[in-house]
Amino acid sequence: MSGFASKRRLIVRYDGGQLAEEEDEIALEFPLTVMVNGEEFATIVCTPAHLDELVIGFLASEGVIRTCSDIKGMTIDGERGFAYVELAACGLPAKQFYAKRFIGSCCGKSRQFYFYNDAKTAKTIVGGITVKADDCIRLMKALHERSTDFAATGGLHNAALATPDEMVVIRSDIGRHNALDKLYGYCLRHQVAMKDKLIVFSGRVSSEVLLKAAKMGVSVLLSKSAPTTLALDLADELGITVVGFLRGQAFNVYTHESRIIIG
Repeated sequence: MSGFASKRRLIVRYDGGQLAEEEDEIALEFPLTVMVNGEEFATIVCTPAHLDELVIGFLASEGVIRTCSDIKGMTIDGERGFAYVELAACGLPAKQFYAKRFIGSCCGKSRQFYFYNDAKTAKTIVGGITVKADDCIRLMKALHERSTDFAATGGLHNAALATPDEMVVIRSDIGRHNALDKLYGYCLRHQVAMKDKLIVFSGRVSSEVLLKAAKMGVSVLLSKSAPTTLALDLADELGITVVGFLRGQAFNVYTHESRIIIG
């Protein structure tokens, strides 16, 4: 399901010393409880668009599935806020590696860090693609131009999967990590290879964002915003090129700079 990213609401706007009523576009915030084989696995606070991709990408990122063939059936109940997933195999991995948790939409520490499944599913990138500096700038401009939901609300993060030449798919969400899970889910559903792609991203590069890129097998992450120290430590270790503060004609290359080609 595609769903909606926003809804209109009557507000009072102050401008030039005057108050006036007008309609504004507000980003939707929606709790989705994921049930796996009849057990509650997690509640994700998200934007209710592309929920099927979100669930698939989230379960893959958490190490519950590897491909869409691991899912026997999935039903999204958008009215009640539930996703029901039936796995093709016996069930969830050992409970000592998975705790029931609340995945918030906020950009702080919404979940515990470095679960066993992070170590199991994050890939060390060997090789990877190279990207021209001019293409980095062009791709970030393209993300900005195509981020219509952000332009309408100012309250969403945007993430795109791209080749050095063009955008493949763009997804938006109130949660940075959710936008990446939607990309991951899209790729798994449509069998899109990720090793020859890069991620173009509007938000801060946290450790969680970096780990999601590693789990997808992407070697280059371009961001308009800043990275954190832990994200860069992980990028060094996992072989991922992190480009940050990509704005206008300038950017910073924080790790594995050999993949960025000048001239």
